[in-house]
Amino acid sequence: MSNVLALAHVSQALALLIESHLQPDIDMAVKVEPRKPPTEPPTDPTISVFLYQVTPDTSQRNNDLPTRAPDGRLVRRAAAALDLQYLITAYGDETELVGQRLIGSVVRTLHEIPVLPKDVIELAGEKPYLAGSNLAEAAQRVRFTQSVMDIDETSKLWGMLYQTPYALSVVYQASLVFIDGRESPAPAKPVERPEVRVLPFGAPGAPVPPGAGPKSDEPSVSGRDREVDAPAEEPAPKKATKAVAKTAAKAPARTRKSSPRTTKSTQPAVRKTDGRGSGGNTEN
Repeated sequence: MSNVLALAHVSQALALLIESHLQPDIDMAVKVEPRKPPTEPPTDPTISVFLYQVTPDTSQRNNDLPTRAPDGRLVRRAAAALDLQYLITAYGDETELVGQRLIGSVVRTLHEIPVLPKDVIELAGEKPYLAGSNLAEAAQRVRFTQSVMDIDETSKLWGMLYQTPYALSVVYQASLVFIDGRESPAPAKPVERPEVRVLPFGAPGAPVPPGAGPKSDEPSVSGRDREVDAPAEEPAPKKATKAVAKTAAKAPARTRKSSPRTTKSTQPAVRKTDGRGSGGNTEN
């Protein structure tokens, strides 16, 4: 966590980080300034680090818990989580492509060292106007990520810089920067009387284990109520069983009555002749 000097401290530390890593690739004196791009482009090698936008960090919005109790008492120190948008512009002799060489060094440095080192923060805090900053004590380190901007967004950004001619530049986002509130929350009340008791289950005053008995809040159900609440389709299987038993009892009688008819019908007919041909008597 840090105080209100965190924004200016990050800008100064970013400029110092870029300046300290220009050598040995850039063999010339380069001025790195945490300021707005100048309206008149300088001829000397110069890099401007301009903080053009401050936005709330979206990843920390759900972590913004209430800071005060219903009675107005402060229970948690307020902290604003911010993202910083930087426009880094390079100037120099165009015949020697100094601006492009400087931008290449900036990209190399922030890609190789994306997290702001603590020693750079402490060195930047030696400025007189940053004497009260506590950014070096923050648990969350600031991380730099290059932002992608198309032609339309770039033209809008440079259009806000009135009378400032466009120069080769890159955009980086610094996250996460916290700004703490000044008030300190009141300490919680201490325990007035500590009391610890150990009782076995079943002892007077001991809690009832889960599933040990019926819950006291459930109403008792009498036998008559159970009969009324019982579903109507439960007796159906008993009736079906009695019907099957009756059918099984009647089945042998039907078989005995039908057996003589079955025997008579299955005996073959015997034809007797008296030798007079087909006109004789026939007996079954």
